[in-house]
Amino acid sequence: MYPKYFGLTESGFSITPDPQYLFLSDQHREALVHLQFGAGEGGGFVLLTGEVGTGKTTVCRAFLEQIPDRVDLALIFNPALNSRELLQAVCSEFRIPVALESSSTRQLVSALNEYLLRAHAAGRRPLLMIDEAQNLSPEVLEQVRLLTNLETEKHKLLQIFLVGQPELRELLQQRGLRQLAQRITARYHLGPLKRRETRAYVRHRMRVAGAQRELFTGPALGLVHRKTGGVPRLINILCERALLGAY
Repeated sequence: MYPKYFGLTESGFSITPDPQYLFLSDQHREALVHLQFGAGEGGGFVLLTGEVGTGKTTVCRAFLEQIPDRVDLALIFNPALNSRELLQAVCSEFRIPVALESSSTRQLVSALNEYLLRAHAAGRRPLLMIDEAQNLSPEVLEQVRLLTNLETEKHKLLQIFLVGQPELRELLQQRGLRQLAQRITARYHLGPLKRRETRAYVRHRMRVAGAQRELFTGPALGLVHRKTGGVPRLINILCERALLGAY
């Protein structure tokens, strides 16, 4: 009930990632540019990492709303899979006609390679995005790396985005994954918002939600930043409770 009381069209502080509310701080704008750059590259990896709640998924969804028409996208949101299960998921996302349950790893890779060659011939650019990629085992990450070996004489056939928490960066520093790390053509790490950015972030979300006046004072916004450390998800939770308490 409190949104109506404050003249809002909605709460404005939902923790569900919503590109409509995307606040492009300098670092979020740069992260989005890295994804856009990666989508135009000819294969390899793009790495986007950040602390929990810093807006990685929101940036990715904003990117997906701007994805070029010639890009074919496969999204993996639950990467706690073994190598064969991951290949099954990728083939399913790309709608590759293959008997997923009965096919071997070699057959799945072969079917994927045939699909990528057809896509390349048709001027399409397949892109695989794996969210929460810190949950991938080193063995599965190595399988993911091998997918970038699918290529013509001049072009890699598959672009891969790895999105995850800081543990992913640590994982990629393992000696056994150095070949994958060397293939990362763009990388960016999202951190918390600065104090001035927290103020702008809250005011931005209030404007999008329909606020006609300032609901948070300057000192209140300073306190929000101190209590949340500038983490957008925590800012949303605290501001939501503050508005509810005030109502």
